[in-house]
Amino acid sequence: MDAYLWQVPVLILVGTLAGFLNILAGGGSLLTLPLLIFMGLPAATANGTNRIAIFCQNIFAIVGFKRQGVFPIRLAMLCTLPALAGSYIGANLAVSVDDQTFRRLLALAMIGALVFITLDPAKRLRQQEVHMSAWRVIALLVSFFLVGIYGGFVQAGVGFLIITALLVHGLDLVKINAAKVLVIFAFTIVALSVFIVHGQVDYGLGLALAIGNSLGGWIGTHVAVKRGHNWIKRFVSLTVLVFAIKLLFF
Repeated sequence: MDAYLWQVPVLILVGTLAGFLNILAGGGSLLTLPLLIFMGLPAATANGTNRIAIFCQNIFAIVGFKRQGVFPIRLAMLCTLPALAGSYIGANLAVSVDDQTFRRLLALAMIGALVFITLDPAKRLRQQEVHMSAWRVIALLVSFFLVGIYGGFVQAGVGFLIITALLVHGLDLVKINAAKVLVIFAFTIVALSVFIVHGQVDYGLGLALAIGNSLGGWIGTHVAVKRGHNWIKRFVSLTVLVFAIKLLFF
């Protein structure tokens, strides 16, 4: 109980930043997931606990986007169905690996996400919206099945993958972010259920983190940030690198 006195405010603070980043782009779980591990949770429990915050954050984000009249429901549903199947597979993989293996896989995923953030291939994919032919729909379904597996397994950085997958089709970034929150919300329900069944959730820390993530998610749907973006990107990149090195070697 004494540990909660400092853990709760720290989780709310970091969760707010994470929720804000998740809605604008992605990567918030790259901060919160290792933080939960460093607070003493086993890796699988930290992974499950983080899903409570993601679940709550995206409820607020969905409401925010709907109130602004930005919600491509048909696109979101098309992406969501294969992601649900993938997330069930990914979450079951996550609860089946041992703690040390998951820590190392998480570190590698974080380093991969860091490289992805730095290179930002999505910039080169932005184009005019294209016709969704049958082959493009199939490619979209396959890509979101794989996104679901990754999101179910680790969550961290999945927002970047979704943005990239949709930018290939020339979709508007505002619509992409709106679709992204619904996709993540849906597959988080599946993944969280798997972690709950396996007893891999700390509800106290999860709710504290959820308060922060929800606040950040709500702000993120109402604020388009340009000033300070590069500073935030550098801060997140440095933090992710430090966490990844610690997970790998300490």
